[in-house]
This record gives sequence, C-alpha cells and structure tokens, in this order.
Amino acid sequence: MTDTSTAAIFNILLTRDPIAYAQISGVDDNTNPQGFVLFFPIWDGTLVLADITGLPTDEAACTPDFYGFHVHNEGAHYNPGSCPHPAHAGDLPPLLGNHGFAWQMFYTDRFHPEEIAGMMVVIHKNPDDFTTQPSGNSGAFLATGEIKRYV
Repeated sequence: MTDTSTAAIFNILLTRDPIAYAQISGVDDNTNPQGFVLFFPIWDGTLVLADITGLPTDEAACTPDFYGFHVHNEGAHYNPGSCPHPAHAGDLPPLLGNHGFAWQMFYTDRFHPEEIAGMMVVIHKNPDDFTTQPSGNSGAFLATGEIKRYV
C-alpha cells in the first residue's frame, strides 16, 4: 500500500533531490518576481513545491492576488491528452500572493517530473478563470522559468 501521509512527503523533501526545477524570474523590467519551483517524483505523479517572491501587491481591500500558474510547452499549456482547459496536464493550482510572496505545495498525477524538462513554468498576471478556452484568460506572462533536470 502506498504511504500517502504527511510523513512520507516530509521524508521526500528531506531526503531526496528534485528530479526537475525551474528558476523563476520576471519577464520585464517592471516586474520583480523571482524564486523557484521544484518537482519531486511521488505516488506515480509529481509533488510540486513553489516559492515565489516579488509578486505585484495591491494594498486595497478585497484584492484577490491570485495568479495563473501553468506548465507551457512551445507557448501553450502542456496538454499531451488534448484535453479542454482546465484539464490540461500543465494546468496547475493558482498561486495565492500574500504581500508579494507565494508558497505552495501540491500533488499532481497529470505528469512526471522527467516529462516536463525543457518546458516552461509560467506565472500569469491574472487569475485563471478555469473556463475560458484554451488558457483560462490568465493574461500576459508575469514571470517564467525553464524547467531543467536536477543534476
């Protein structure tokens, strides 16, 4: 039986190197996001850990601060199964900014880390609406990073 406990996740994070990673940086001089996304193999899928700083902030009340978050392949969402959005393999949970910082970890069985090496992680300026085809109306790229194999 597969151990799906929190202890198993911490064991992976403390004892294994990721299979792939992306160093994130802003796409123009007006944005300053930076950080990393790590991809660990687990349970016939991938544990994804994202740590991003420098996201835009708006101190106005009730600002959602969600950002579209995807794996792109040749400019479009990674979608080997030709599925509609948001069922693309590269559709990830949105990032939630907290005063410019986002940290999240999640599991996906939509891809394995070695499959996405050479592709791009993209953080979009707007939240994903999970409806609009083909990309969720997430807007322009805010930050990107090439996914590389961890050596």
